[in-house]
Amino acid sequence: MSTLLLDRAHLEVRTDGDALALYENGARRGSVPLKLIDRCVIHGLRTRLDSGVLLKLAEAGASTVLLSPRTGRRVALVLGPAHNDATVRLAQARQVMDAGWCAAWAQQIVQAKLHRQARVLARWRQDRPDARLALTRAERGVATVREALAALHADSGDTFARLATLRGLEGTAARAHFAGLAAVLPPALGFTGRNRRPPRDPANACLSLGYTLLHAEAVTAAQAAGLDPLLGFYHRPAFGRESLASDLIEPLRAEVDAWVAALFRDRTLREDHFTRPESPGGACLLGKAGRQTFYAEWAAHAVRPLRRWLRWRCAALARVLRAQGESALAASAFDEDEDL
Repeated sequence: MSTLLLDRAHLEVRTDGDALALYENGARRGSVPLKLIDRCVIHGLRTRLDSGVLLKLAEAGASTVLLSPRTGRRVALVLGPAHNDATVRLAQARQVMDAGWCAAWAQQIVQAKLHRQARVLARWRQDRPDARLALTRAERGVATVREALAALHADSGDTFARLATLRGLEGTAARAHFAGLAAVLPPALGFTGRNRRPPRDPANACLSLGYTLLHAEAVTAAQAAGLDPLLGFYHRPAFGRESLASDLIEPLRAEVDAWVAALFRDRTLREDHFTRPESPGGACLLGKAGRQTFYAEWAAHAVRPLRRWLRWRCAALARVLRAQGESALAASAFDEDEDL
């Protein structure tokens, strides 16, 4: 199974039995069997396809992600058939309103995120003796936050205050982690920390695109498990945001950071793959050649372990919620013999 990237001008996609046929300027360039596609990413402004193509992809269980050709932000996501077990979503909706459940879930999410940040920083320190001082400082920063988080775990105070404290600790650890990332990236990239909307340097452009693709994977995994991607516990439900997907990707962000750092370390991506902003505050854009490289590397090396973890985490959460939902339904069921 693989990702099909559609990112060429004057490209048209048509259905051809159990395959997709690709045409460029009216000439057929090849075909791709649907059974080999698990994701389709459309990043081209002039890519043409009809509803039949989207229907074929959905029926084959492949998700289709439509990205803005300028910013790389996700515009739409087309998924296959939804899961049919309502008990999972019933319990999920109930737990969203349970402050204690949300606080415990958030605690686990932040703990997992800090654990992976510490692991990535330790790996960088071993690989980059020249940046050892900065990386040691970054590790100490994350370690201090982990100690504070362990103390918070034993605190039985107000749950809403606890969630606010968790967000503050997470932000402190993120600043330390990104300081470590800055130490291992080439100085010419100009990375001094996380920025977005728009990203203003090559590393941030790649981080934003990687997080966007990862978020789409989380939405897909959540729906496949019968979960509602909109109903998050740490990221609260908000209009237009798949908050559960945002929850799910937090522990995996450090892995995306490490992968992006490796792309620049190995010169897989270079400065000439990007268009720098012409004015302060402008967007740094990944060019077509860079996008081709980025997506190929993402499909070959990055997404598979992340996708496995998301599927496992969603399945585990769905099992817990399904048991709760079935219990709630059984407790509230009407007696069929009762006169109504």
